Amino acid sequence: MEETALERNEFLPEQIYSKKIKDLAFRELVTCKGTTPVFEAAQLMAAQKVSCLFVTSESGHIDGFVTDITLRDQVLAKQADPSKPIYYFMDREIRAIQMDTYVYEALLMMYQTKSRYLLVKSAGKYVGFVSRNKLMSEQAQSPLVFIQSVKLARTSTELQDKWARVPYIVNQLLGNGVQADIVNKLITAIADTIAQNVVEEVLAEMGAAPSKFVFMVLGSEGRREQTLKTDQDNALIYEDKANEHREEVRKWFLDFATRVSDRLNLIGFAYCTGGYMASNPQWTHSLSHWKANYKQWMEDALPETAIKFSTFFDCRLIYGDPAIMDDLRDFLDKELQQPLEKFFAYLAKNALQYVPPLAFFKPIKTITVAGREVFDIKKAMTPVVDLVRVYALRNRIFVENTGERMKLLRDMGVFSEKQYQELHLSYYYLMAMRLKHQSDEMIVDKGLPDNYIAIESLTRIERATLKEIFKTIENFQAGIRIKFTNNLLG
Repeated sequence: MEETALERNEFLPEQIYSKKIKDLAFRELVTCKGTTPVFEAAQLMAAQKVSCLFVTSESGHIDGFVTDITLRDQVLAKQADPSKPIYYFMDREIRAIQMDTYVYEALLMMYQTKSRYLLVKSAGKYVGFVSRNKLMSEQAQSPLVFIQSVKLARTSTELQDKWARVPYIVNQLLGNGVQADIVNKLITAIADTIAQNVVEEVLAEMGAAPSKFVFMVLGSEGRREQTLKTDQDNALIYEDKANEHREEVRKWFLDFATRVSDRLNLIGFAYCTGGYMASNPQWTHSLSHWKANYKQWMEDALPETAIKFSTFFDCRLIYGDPAIMDDLRDFLDKELQQPLEKFFAYLAKNALQYVPPLAFFKPIKTITVAGREVFDIKKAMTPVVDLVRVYALRNRIFVENTGERMKLLRDMGVFSEKQYQELHLSYYYLMAMRLKHQSDEMIVDKGLPDNYIAIESLTRIERATLKEIFKTIENFQAGIRIKFTNNLLG
């Protein structure tokens, strides 16, 4: 049987993950004023041989851009007046990256934001731009090319096949020394792309939505920490409509969410056993209703509320109108400035709920599953996710990823450099072990992935390392007891 591309060792991290934007020959900016007639803008693009033209204000500030596709779809196809100012046709979603950004990070941003071009910034000034095609050519053997193939898939069957190939990519990347946080983000980018395709497929069937909306993901996918054992965690927010249309709009979105959820399940993203899905009427609501939900969760002086709904503070838009999510974030930013000591105390207690599996007479405390001594690596990692979330919310940090939250907390002085390094290294050592275990189960054992690590499969060095990691987590839990619960013995 012929070996497939994914089964060969093609992904070389030293080539794929070390190159930065500053190492590329990116294009210089070609600009025109917003008042420039369309036909003159097209002539300029032809003369400069560029597919993207940036549009500036009279003061020189970049307000937007137009592309060949803009001219085709918005001008030619609609028979628009070519003497009309280019300002009326430009795309206003400007996105930029710094010179020292890694190429793979830039590509991931492009996939997540559906951008074709990025401005390049240095010392506070725009110095050029890069296209997605350019970056793709730099990543010819990269799994990022695989994401592009996922994007081009047109049916649920194709998407199911794409998702089935992901364990091979994960296994090879980890085997080549790629860091676990990068692998997480690649898995998440693939999962996002699949979900976005499904949403667009359902919209094509049902027609335009009755209002603007956001389809958001929660939990590990919301944090961009997707593993191979995953289920659906999603929700939906739609803009508030007049009372006479409220039920009609709600009915449409529940039907839409159910179709999306059913197709995701078919592809390989299982239904959430806890019901945290947009297809559940409890998690599809108007923006005002969602604001009321969050306000109640934060003000409700009940520990079970903080524990049950903490996953909704890891929410992230993957499809829809960003203005709705921005509105919700602005609301949360204001609410988190209120006296919410009980809320933070209960979130902290949630971070103390899972105890690292340390034992007195042996390095790691185990449970017996299917006749084997194992420990649950997901539960071992959960305290880190929970305690970092508490600190992030307390300091009104709205990035979702656990590693990125850690970095910002360090930059703010909440974590010392030593604390950051210990926690960051501990978390991603566990993540790498978890991902490797799951990919091996799927590729070698041809089974379903789980989170149970057999003690017998670990080397002595791995066992000793895990013991030190669990001590580190235990120490952080002690710190959170003092800071948020005022109870050392808690």
